[in-house]
Amino acid sequence: MRSKYIIFSILASLSLASCNFLDYDETSGQLTKEDMYMYFSRTKGMLTQVYSYMPQGYEPFSTLNGYSTEDLAMRDCASDDGEFGTTSAAVQYVNNGNWSATRTYDTAWELYNGIRAANGFIIDVANVDLSRYEHDGQYDNWMRQLEYFPYEARVLRAYFFFELARRYGDIAMPLTVLTEAEANSINKTPFNKVISFIVSECDEAAQNLPDSYVSEPSSEVGRITRGFAMAVKSKALLYAASALHNPSMDAELWKTSARAAQDIIKSDLYQLDPNLVDATMGNTYSTILNSPEVVLMRSNSASNTFELYNFPLSYTNGQRTGTSISDTNFPSQNLVDAFETVNGYAVTLGDNGWECEDPAFDPQAPYDNRDPRFYRSVLANGMTFKERTIETFEGGNDYYSSVTDGATPTGYFLRRYIDETTSFETGAAVTTQHVWAIYRYAETLLAYAESMVNAFGDPEYTDGEFTLSARTALNQVRRNAGMPDVAPCSSAEFLQRLYNEWRVEFAFEDHRFWDVRRWKIGSDTQRQLYGVRIVREDDGTYTYYRNLYETRTWNDRMYLYPIPQDELYKNTNLNPQNTGW
Repeated sequence: MRSKYIIFSILASLSLASCNFLDYDETSGQLTKEDMYMYFSRTKGMLTQVYSYMPQGYEPFSTLNGYSTEDLAMRDCASDDGEFGTTSAAVQYVNNGNWSATRTYDTAWELYNGIRAANGFIIDVANVDLSRYEHDGQYDNWMRQLEYFPYEARVLRAYFFFELARRYGDIAMPLTVLTEAEANSINKTPFNKVISFIVSECDEAAQNLPDSYVSEPSSEVGRITRGFAMAVKSKALLYAASALHNPSMDAELWKTSARAAQDIIKSDLYQLDPNLVDATMGNTYSTILNSPEVVLMRSNSASNTFELYNFPLSYTNGQRTGTSISDTNFPSQNLVDAFETVNGYAVTLGDNGWECEDPAFDPQAPYDNRDPRFYRSVLANGMTFKERTIETFEGGNDYYSSVTDGATPTGYFLRRYIDETTSFETGAAVTTQHVWAIYRYAETLLAYAESMVNAFGDPEYTDGEFTLSARTALNQVRRNAGMPDVAPCSSAEFLQRLYNEWRVEFAFEDHRFWDVRRWKIGSDTQRQLYGVRIVREDDGTYTYYRNLYETRTWNDRMYLYPIPQDELYKNTNLNPQNTGW
C-alpha cells in the first residue's frame, strides 16, 4: 500500500494576496486580469488564492491581521462536547438560543467569495496561452500542471458548495462570475441537486487528477488529488443519506454512500495510522505530514496563539490577561463520558459518582487506562503536562473561583492541537506550526460502516459488491486506536456504538456539531452540559461530583442555519427562509 497525503499551506505574502483580480480596478494602473494570466507563476498564484478560502475550525491558526474572541471559539463548543469560556461570544448564540437571521453564528456565507474566485479561475485558465515560452526549459512542466489546475479549482468549489449546503440546505449555486444584478436575483438550488452537482464534479476531477504530486513537476504535495475528490463525493453522499436530508431513510441513498466510501477503501491510497492516536495534531507536525491516513490538512504559519488561549492559565506566564482570560475551549463531562476504558467498558460520572463495570477501573483514578484517544483530546486532573501535574480539584494549582479568573467551567482543559513545547517566557518564546485535519481515512471507514448498517440493517452484512461488513470497518478504526472490537450486536446497538466512535475518534475536529444535526439527535443531546467538581478529602482521596454547568436551549430549527436576513433583503429569491427562522 502506498502512503499518500496532501497538505496545502496558505501563503502569507501580501503581494500574493493582492493577486485576486476581484480586487482589481483596471482603471487605476494596477495589473489587469489579462496581466495575471500572462505568466505561469501568476496563474498559479490565482489558484492558490482559491485554496486560501478553505475553512478550518480555528481561525487564528491562519489569521494574518489579528483576530477576535469569535475566532477563538471552536465549533465543538457549540455542541455537547465543549464549552467556550466567554459567555458573550457568538458561539454561545447556538447554546442559549439567541441565534437568528440577524444574529448569525459564523461567517460561512463568505465562502461565496471563494466560489466567485473559483468560477473566475475556471473560466480564465481555459484561455491561458503560454506558447510564446515553448522553448523555455520549464514549458513542458508548466503545461503539465496547467492540465490539473481547473480540476483542482472545481473540487475546491465543490467543497465550498458542500460547506454551504450542510449549513443552509438549499443554496444559491453560481457557476460563473455574476454581476451584481445577477447575484441579487439568483435562485436557490435544492439540496439534492447541489449534492448531485458535487458528485459529478468530483467524479470528473478524480479521473483527471493524480494520486499524488510526488512524481509530478516540482514534486509538490500541496494540491488537490484524486483521493480528496473522492472524499468530497463520499462526504456529500453521507450527508444526503443521513436523517436530516433523508427522513424516510431510503436504503438506496445509503447504498450510494457506501459505494462512494468503498471506492476510497479499494483505491488503496490510504491506511490507518496508529501514530496519529498518540498525536495531538499540534506537537507532531512531521508525523501528520507523513501520515498515510491524512487525506487533506491545512498547514498554518508557526505561532503560539492556540496555546496562549487554551493552556491552563497557570502555564501562560501571565501572558493571557484581562478579558482574554476566559477565551478558552473546554471539553465537557459529556465528552469525557464517551471515552471507554481501554478494555472497552463504558464509564459514566453519575449522581452517585463513577459508574463502570470494568473490574480494572479505579474510581480514585478515573482517568487512568482509558481509550488512548482520550489522552490526545483532554487534560484532566492528575495528568502530567509540561513536567507538572494538572490540579483542577478545589484548591489545586489549576483551580480558580470563576471562569473570568481562569477557572475551567467543566473541570477539564483541551489537549487537542496543543504543542506542549510552546513557551511564553519573555525572551525565550517558542512557537510551532499547527495543522488542521480536513479529512482523514478513518472518516471513510466510519462513513462506510454507517452507510452499510443503514442500507442493510445488519452490521454483519456482506455480498458480492460490498465485501466488507459494517462491523469490520468500525473495528478497523478501533483496533488502530488500541481498543477491543465491538462484538456482534443488533443494528440499533451497533449504531449507538458507531455514533460514539465518530465522537471519540474526531473529538474537536469539527464533526460533533454536524453529526448531531445530520442524525437529528439535538433534542436528546444538546440541552444539558456537564462538568466535574473534584474535592480532595483530608485523607488525600478524591470525591467526584457531576456538575450541571449549563442548561442549553435547543429548537429543531437549529438543524439548519438561518439565511442571513441582509442577504434576503438583497435577493428575495433566496426565500423561503429556512423552517422556523
